[in-house]
Amino acid sequence: MLTRSSHDVVVVGAGVVGAACAYYATRAGLTVAVVDRGPVAGGTTGAGEGNLLLSDKAPGPELDLARLSAGLWCELAAELPEAIEYEAKGGLVVAADPAGQAALAAFAAEQRAAGVQALEVPADRLAEYEPHLAPGLAGGFHYPEDAQVQPALAAAHLLRAARRAGAELLLGEPVEALLTGPDGAVRGARTARRSLPAGAVVNAAGTWGGELAALAGVHLPVLPRRGFVLVTEPLPRLVRHKVYAADYVADVASGSAALQSSGVVEGTPAGPVLIGATRERVGFDRTLSTEAVRRLAAQAAALFPVLADVQVLRTYRGFRPYLPDHLPAIGADPRAPGLYQACGHEGAGIGLAPATGLLLARQLAGEPVDFELAPFRPERFAT
Repeated sequence: MLTRSSHDVVVVGAGVVGAACAYYATRAGLTVAVVDRGPVAGGTTGAGEGNLLLSDKAPGPELDLARLSAGLWCELAAELPEAIEYEAKGGLVVAADPAGQAALAAFAAEQRAAGVQALEVPADRLAEYEPHLAPGLAGGFHYPEDAQVQPALAAAHLLRAARRAGAELLLGEPVEALLTGPDGAVRGARTARRSLPAGAVVNAAGTWGGELAALAGVHLPVLPRRGFVLVTEPLPRLVRHKVYAADYVADVASGSAALQSSGVVEGTPAGPVLIGATRERVGFDRTLSTEAVRRLAAQAAALFPVLADVQVLRTYRGFRPYLPDHLPAIGADPRAPGLYQACGHEGAGIGLAPATGLLLARQLAGEPVDFELAPFRPERFAT
């Protein structure tokens, strides 16, 4: 159990992962302070599409975490206001040729063995799912468990619920140092304005997670992976599901630093269509990449020709917190007692946030954790 102090827990990061950690920690009866260098959802969360996906994950620890989270998101959608825009709309993955469809079938078979619902859709039935899809595709797979939220709203409402339970929210305050006790254990955080003594600190700092870990003297190789998203003018509901091409799965799993793009198209309740997704490691360079935008527009039009003449209102970009093995760091860090890691989720942080928050809250409260966290152990990276 945590020792009692000004707070039981200081959560560093007010994105969706930090918000989920605060939400479940307060539900476990812990006193919580959340501190962030910027506003709520000011980092990766605010630049995300809000995807809650099982369809892009191979069997293994990340899929197990995503399945736990999918159930928790259903619960949260019932508890939180409708403003988080939760949609259990399902996903549709499509293949351009028979070889691609065969690869999707093999992948789906592995996922079904792991408990995921994946339904094959032959070419002549694709229009039943998406009437505006391009003709000539070889087929696809429907994933009814895929869903979507509005990520910034989700973070805001999770934090609002945590604050109603007594959590303190401190924005615009970068953490400059971590406090330590006589035994060297992490016992809080310090900003330029205040000291925040606590029984533990949760590192939910996203792309800055490596910098925060370094304040405790531990190595966590979090790197930013830049991505662009196009937002169209408001439209009638032309796209019913999250629709993406088969090569998206390979791009997610790739460790390449070079620009990668694969067509991902989805509608929103407000009307605009979101078009992604690119990935590249360029540090924190926010320069607009005309090549990335051009690729996204072309790939979206190839999937949905009806979008070719639709106006793009804006482009936004963000940085996914990338760890080399594509798994987040979750749990107590034995190299720095009192420090708990909750970062490195890359592009899956919105989907994985509730499970991350719940499992960390159980650790923090000294409750049993009935989930295998070993693959996510923070100390797995060499210095």
